[in-house]
Amino acid sequence: MDSWTVLDTAIIPNNGGELTLSQCDDEFSISISGVSGELMNSCYFGSEEALSELGCEHIKSEENAHVLVGGLGMGYTLAAALREVNDTATVTVAELIPEVVEWNKGPLGECAGNPLSDPRAKVRVGDVAELFDDEKPAFDSILLDVDNGPKGITHKDNQWLYSLSGLKAIYNTLHPEGMLAIWSAGTDPLFLIRLKKTGFRVTMRTVKEHNGGGRDHTIYLAKKSTQVYF
Repeated sequence: MDSWTVLDTAIIPNNGGELTLSQCDDEFSISISGVSGELMNSCYFGSEEALSELGCEHIKSEENAHVLVGGLGMGYTLAAALREVNDTATVTVAELIPEVVEWNKGPLGECAGNPLSDPRAKVRVGDVAELFDDEKPAFDSILLDVDNGPKGITHKDNQWLYSLSGLKAIYNTLHPEGMLAIWSAGTDPLFLIRLKKTGFRVTMRTVKEHNGGGRDHTIYLAKKSTQVYF
């Protein structure tokens, strides 16, 4: 039987618990204390790639596009975003937990092709919410792969991102016709209502956990359609 080796642990701020990074041969796993099962596995990343593909589709050829990725995870969302945009783009990734950045600079980074080594990738260690500016639109796409989606399990402060006030801040941070794409483990009708109330034009896409199968995940695609600021 293959055995797993614990490589490192990390404390989630504000009593969010502890993350554990483990490895078995070429497979990596991240789990969280107090929650059964894995939080992430390096073999299952199809929906993370779909998040970037759908969220960046409108800026494939746009010059000097700026993408914000909320949550580094195992690097698959960042790697896919870099593939979607051209050589003039910048992709900023915000990650709350410093150890997760270090894991992606080490052996874990090889799983997604070491996206942090791409010169277009910029890392911001801290809460992604700190990058939302009501006064100055800055991003063409915002891709949120934070926690478990609108019904998070790891960090209670993440709930603000999915509240009306958080969504308004995100709306104002996007350029006109900008796209907010959100990864979610499932659907949430109340969250859909909040997105529409904020002013977004919203569609939902169901994607598979990995190519050809796995669990269904949801991608919310929310497009900013006006220049009205809250």
